[in-house]
Amino acid sequence: MSAIDFSSPREAARAFTPQLTQFVVQPLYSRVWNDPALTKRDRSLITVAALIALHAEHELPAHLKRARENGVTNKELGALITHLSFYAGFPAAITASAIAAATLGAQQGDDQ
Repeated sequence: MSAIDFSSPREAARAFTPQLTQFVVQPLYSRVWNDPALTKRDRSLITVAALIALHAEHELPAHLKRARENGVTNKELGALITHLSFYAGFPAAITASAIAAATLGAQQGDDQ
């Protein structure tokens, strides 16, 4: 088995499931993420929480970066992970915290 580059999960899946990858582009990112009922920041918080609860560790780094791009701070992500530990479990939260630290390269309180 060859190594999988999860820096872009969509690209990692494209060769085997091009139609699935296209669904991510249309309608997910083009329509759902642009629906004005929720801000992209809110959607990022929801998505990161869902990925943690689902133990979707391979998807998490890309969405943590997207959350930062959408205005979510490291402090807020740390609070989200801590809060979620009571609902998704401590193992999921500890794993998410380690992934966040490795992905974002900063301490929780560092909002850069």
